[in-house]
Amino acid sequence: MQATLSTLPATFCPEGRDDGDMANTSSRTLALLSLLQSHRHWSGADLADRLGVSERTLRRDVDRLRELGYPVRASRGTDGGYQLAPGAVLPPLLLDDEEGVALAVGMGNAAQSGIADVEEAAVRALTKVMQVLPPRLRARVNALRAMTVSATPTGPVVPAEVLTAIAQACRDEERMRFDYTARGGSQTEREVEPHRLVALGGRWYLVAYDLARHDWRSFRLDRLTRPRSTGAGFRQRPLPGGDAAAFVRASAHVPSAHTVVALVHAPAEHVRRMVGQWGGIEPVGLDRCRLTMVSTSLDWPTQALGNVGAEFDVIEPPEFVDHLKNWGTRFLNAAARSAAPTEEKL
Repeated sequence: MQATLSTLPATFCPEGRDDGDMANTSSRTLALLSLLQSHRHWSGADLADRLGVSERTLRRDVDRLRELGYPVRASRGTDGGYQLAPGAVLPPLLLDDEEGVALAVGMGNAAQSGIADVEEAAVRALTKVMQVLPPRLRARVNALRAMTVSATPTGPVVPAEVLTAIAQACRDEERMRFDYTARGGSQTEREVEPHRLVALGGRWYLVAYDLARHDWRSFRLDRLTRPRSTGAGFRQRPLPGGDAAAFVRASAHVPSAHTVVALVHAPAEHVRRMVGQWGGIEPVGLDRCRLTMVSTSLDWPTQALGNVGAEFDVIEPPEFVDHLKNWGTRFLNAAARSAAPTEEKL
């Protein structure tokens, strides 16, 4: 699969033998972009040979890429050649099958990571990727996500196709139907005007106007199946209060998130290896760092700091200090009991 999220101009410019088997200039431009993305540096001769064109034609193709916004650097001399440089904006990327699947799985995990400001951006990216994936690759993505266990506690996994179908309906302002299982287990079919996806408390919610109940509702995505478009558009109604996250929090009783900040007496690189993407890490000198974690439970930051294996000071919140005291008391009591003679334990 070669997927790009914007359109390259489809022009045809025959140049005799230089075109070889790649008569279409647009196809050759895509091939050139793929080569530049797969290797840091190419000599002009190697690129021309791979594409089956002359170096003069290669230069014209490079100019086309530059016109499309790809910053291609060229250098002269014996070590000269071409390379794709970082640009001011993110241009389209060409992905093969394995890269497309890996990106979709990664975005699906990031969409349920619990990391502030990342989840909604991840679902937007996932929507774009899933939109261009062939059915066979979509099946691989869903299979991989179903068999993947997250390294940190999260809410229920939502199938990528459910997440992206709803995101597309919200974006396109299109009415949709789905099957929904209520908390008590009853199942109903709903028809809604989707408004916004919200990630709160380790779960995904859909805020939508329920056409049968003539009122606003929030729906948990892990209880939602078979989302399908009706093909009918709609005009957005004003959401009461205007804040989708506040609406979900009020209607679903989502627990408030805790922001835990600690000064860890260990190098930032060590803490990053132990905590990974689940915390924000800011170096404070060479041997200390500031660790920030957001969680709906204080248990997870407690475990994470314990895994680091270093001294630390709690900066905030005060209730986390009390939480650590309670944990510490239980551990000390367990250690004292374990050290007692066997007959005393009985």
